[in-house]
Order: sequence, then C-alpha cells, then structure tokens
Amino acid sequence: MNEIEWKPTKDANIALHQQIYDFLKSKIMAGEWTVGTRIPTQRSLAQQFEVNRSTIVFALDGLIADGLVETKVGSGTRVINNTWSLLTSTPPPDWKSYVSSGIHKPNISMIQEINRAEANRNFIRLGTGELSPDLLPNAQMKEILQVDDKNDLSLGYTEPKGLVSLRRTVSHYLRSKGIVASPDSILIVSGGLQALQLISIGLLKRGSTILHESPSYLNSVHVFQSAGMNLVGVPMDQEGIKHNEIERVKRQHQAALLYTIPSFHNPTGVLMNEQRRSEVMTVCERASLPIIEDDVYGDLWFEGPPPKPLKEQDTQGNVLYIGSVSKTLSPGLRVGWIVGPEPVIDRLADIKMQTDYGSSSLSQYVVEKWLSSGLYNDFLERVKVELKHRRDFMIQLLHQYFSEIASWSVPKGGFYIWLKFDVEVSTSKLFDLALKEQILLNPGMIYDKNDFEHIRLSYSYASLEQIEVGLIRLAGLIR
Repeated sequence: MNEIEWKPTKDANIALHQQIYDFLKSKIMAGEWTVGTRIPTQRSLAQQFEVNRSTIVFALDGLIADGLVETKVGSGTRVINNTWSLLTSTPPPDWKSYVSSGIHKPNISMIQEINRAEANRNFIRLGTGELSPDLLPNAQMKEILQVDDKNDLSLGYTEPKGLVSLRRTVSHYLRSKGIVASPDSILIVSGGLQALQLISIGLLKRGSTILHESPSYLNSVHVFQSAGMNLVGVPMDQEGIKHNEIERVKRQHQAALLYTIPSFHNPTGVLMNEQRRSEVMTVCERASLPIIEDDVYGDLWFEGPPPKPLKEQDTQGNVLYIGSVSKTLSPGLRVGWIVGPEPVIDRLADIKMQTDYGSSSLSQYVVEKWLSSGLYNDFLERVKVELKHRRDFMIQLLHQYFSEIASWSVPKGGFYIWLKFDVEVSTSKLFDLALKEQILLNPGMIYDKNDFEHIRLSYSYASLEQIEVGLIRLAGLIR
C-alpha cells in the first residue's frame, strides 16, 4: 500500500483518534480498501500521521468494534467487512485475488519503495536516473507552447506511426548519427519503455529468451517477463558486452534477440568502444540474432561524441533502434521513437494503435519544434556542461570519502557511476538505513539479483549540496 498523503489536523476540535478513525472508515466504506486489504502497521500509521502509537490503537479499536477490521498475530490488521458485504447477501469481489493473478508482474518491493520515496521532496535522490528539475528548459518550453496561426498544431489523433512532421525531423536528426531512416521506418512511441512493451507483445512469442548485458536495466522493469519471456545475462567488461560470449549463450538458450545499451550503459555507465560494436554486429549477424539498441543516453557525451550507433552499421535490417528525449529534454513529454524495417514498424504501429491510439499530439508537436529549430542541440550543449560539472563534483567527493571502501570508473557521459564496495557491505541493509536517513539509493540487486556489492549512483538529479550531504552521510553509514 502506498504512503497515505492525508494527515489529521492537530488544532481541530475533533480528537486525533476520532479523525483517524473517520478517515480509515471512509477508505473502507467507499470501497477503496476492499475486503482482504492489509492496513499499514500501527508504527507506520503513527509515523505517517505524526501521532503517538496509542492514538492509532484507539482508532483501530473503534474499527474492530464496528466489525470492519480484525487483527491477527503474524498477519497484521486486515479489512474483513465493508459497505458491500454489510448491505448485500452476496460477497464483494475478491480484488486481492484479482491483483495477485494479474499477468503483469509487480515491481520488486525495493523498486516500489524507491518509487514511493521519489514522491517525497525531502529525500536526497542519489540514484534517480533523470534530469534535475533545475536543469529542465521550463522557460523555453513556455515559449514553444505559444502557438500562433502559422503553426500547424493539431489536437486530434495522429496517424498510426506518429506525426509526419516529427518523423521527418527525427529522420533528419538521425543522419547526424550516421543512421539513414525514412519517415516510414520510424514509429513515434511514448518513451523507450513503451518501445520495449510493443516489441515484447508484437514480435515475440511466449517463452522466448532475451539476452542482455549483465547487469541490465531490463531486470528493473518487468516488460518482457510479464509477456512470458525469459531474460539471460551476458557478461560485460569495461568495453561493453563480451561479444565472444554472445554466440555461446545464444546457442545454449535458443535466444530470440539481444537487448543492449552501448552508449553510457544503465546502470554501469560503460561506453562500448568502436571495435566492440563492430564485433557485436558481426557476431549477431552470423548468429541471425536481432538486436534492440537502446540509445536514450547517446546524446549525453562529455569529452567527445561516442562511436556511431550499431544501427549505423546495419545493412540487413538486423537492428531495432530506440531513441528518446526523456533523458535529455523532458521526461514528462513521453516521446521516443523506434527505427527498423518497415514491415516491423508497420506491425508495431498497429499494436500501438490498439494500445493507446497514438502518443500525445501536443507532445509530438513540442518535440518537433525543439528538434527542427536547433534549440535541442543548443540545450544539449548547456546541459552536458552542467552534467559534467556534477559528475566531476561527485567523483571528487568519492575520492575524499570512499577511496578506502569502494572503487569506480569515471563515465564519459550519461548519468551513472557504478560504485563497487571493496569492503563487506550489505547493500540491502544499507538501502534500508539510508532510507531512514532520507537518502535514496539504487542497489545493484535491482539490475542483477545476484549483485550484492554495487550501487548505482546518479549525478543527474540531486543538487550539488544534496550530493555532498548525501555522500557524506552514506560514507558514515557504511563505516
């Protein structure tokens, strides 16, 4: 259950326990908390409502007396009755069983905790993989949205593949990366994650095996697993995924495709070099193994442009290329693209129309204006300078406070530093302790369930002051 936003009014005429009783009862009687719902613990409720635990006990006793909840040792307090079961002879729907039987797998509990904590502005977010609100181009966005009669803004549905003008602009933009793609071979999607969802349900059958770098962002989302796919990791080194392992693992597991993030990998920050990219392409072409290339961080280079995408070398239509502005321009726009062979794009466009009838026409209009006007490239230059400054600041603090307990590599772009502990540290316990200190971490086990020695640090979201305070506190917790 998510954190409760409501709080009792301390200076009201109504007693605190009565306010809490009324609130909890309203959740039950309105059907928001159905039969079987587990109510947060007394300690948790006391913390969230900022009252004494005895006040919570008093309120819960009233609900128990009303026959709405019951408390059992070992299983906590659960709803046993509500409006429907009190007033009708037939039992209400057992929503708990519906929830547990849904085909989309739930996030692991640690990721759910992270998602909840990210909504709290008091937390220092040392692992969040998005641009800080301070870095987003809010003022320029307002100017873009000042539409005049000369602009062709439409609030209706776009065609299945997305706004034609945006696909033409993306086609032109991709040429700077060496990718030749006509508008007909581009599908506009609502971010990179939707691209993966469309691929999982539109191109693959249940039971298929997906190869990926180990560790991988794919393990932190259940998009392929929920579609009945299996994920198998391929080892990586400081140059990227080990190409000489791909063919062996592919044969062993009869893999359907390879998912890779060659540029500023999530979570390790590794940049695959040019030679390794050529080797990966050669191996996959020889093994008839299609590739999903996730390039959402590719524009965020610091010292120099990364090697050209894998898609640039693709002459056989072997690579499905994913791009997005979520990591660069704005996560809230929810606009990305898939580039691939036209029959594949046609298939995915058909699936997308069945799913959401097209991405937001307003967001597509905004992104087209950013890309076509040159404002996007200008903004990128500014944001990269700021990100590099934040990276250097975090590295300086790591040298100062972590040099005796951890090791790391300096990323050449992107958001992430993959911190490896050289002393024995329980990363799950560290996560819990940091959470109590209002510091949010991304432990390695999110990206590889067997990884207990890494955490993913991000310098993209927290302010410089927060980064300093957070890392000093973190070092203190470890010691």
